[in-house]
Amino acid sequence: MSTHDLPTDGAQPRHFLDVDDLSAAELSAVLDRAATYKDALAAGADHADLPGATLGMLFQKASTRTRVSFETGMTQLGGHAIFLGADDIQLGRGEPLKDTSRALSRYVDVLMARVFKHENVEVLAEHADVPVVNGLTDDAHPCQTLADLLTIRERFDGFEDVSAVWVGDGNNVAQSFVLGCALAGVELTVATPPEHAVDDAIIDRAATLGTAPETTSDPESAVEGADVVYTDVWVSMGQEDERDTRLRRFEGFQVNETLLEAAPGAVVMHCLPAHRGEEITDRVIEGERSIVFAQAENRLHAQKALLVELLDGE
Repeated sequence: MSTHDLPTDGAQPRHFLDVDDLSAAELSAVLDRAATYKDALAAGADHADLPGATLGMLFQKASTRTRVSFETGMTQLGGHAIFLGADDIQLGRGEPLKDTSRALSRYVDVLMARVFKHENVEVLAEHADVPVVNGLTDDAHPCQTLADLLTIRERFDGFEDVSAVWVGDGNNVAQSFVLGCALAGVELTVATPPEHAVDDAIIDRAATLGTAPETTSDPESAVEGADVVYTDVWVSMGQEDERDTRLRRFEGFQVNETLLEAAPGAVVMHCLPAHRGEEITDRVIEGERSIVFAQAENRLHAQKALLVELLDGE
């Protein structure tokens, strides 16, 4: 069951399992609030808009940016966060997800889950009495997309006439980015090997939100004249046994100085962690066109804005 099919009779809390759980107007409002929080933090201004609120953070996958940005964000908002590793709670001993969800709903104000199967966050959302946030699944990474869009908006002072290119694996990050670009009005081209394309259902969903991306298997033609070139790892967590096959299929898709010659004005994005020397070179990620660490920082600001949107909405 998808949260897009859940009843909306007012009793069901708002969940964020993918980017299009927000409308275009709500997305714009979240990005506006994120920018305000970023300015407030830089100025040392208080923005404790969720005093006393508790975030439960459920992790099946390892994390650096997701854990630290959410935990720090809740502190800055005046609340606090609790780390819940799968081996630290009864979930690791076989407790059904629906039971975990119902119990945690009695303790926390919002639940963030970073898990493998997307259906797991759907089950959590189906049975939760509090908002559930997708911190990453094998199918989607919507919180990353919020940070990506905030970063693009900062760099180009909006989204009008911005063209972006995704180069590499049509993975969870790519799929949420496709939906986010459609909502925001960013022109997008996706260049992947045929075996690793973005799911057709995601392309169709993007078309209902705005404009579906162009798709190609030729990264050189895709990046020509682009404003943004975005890539991610070719071998994600849980795919280690496919490593050799994947590296062969992704030959020619590395974001390097040669590829970027076709996009002399482009900035480069990567959600991290990066496998330097595979999908991106060290020189590019450390170069003057890289805005990778601005992206990483913006996870903090975008997620704070999202939490307030879900819990307060004002």
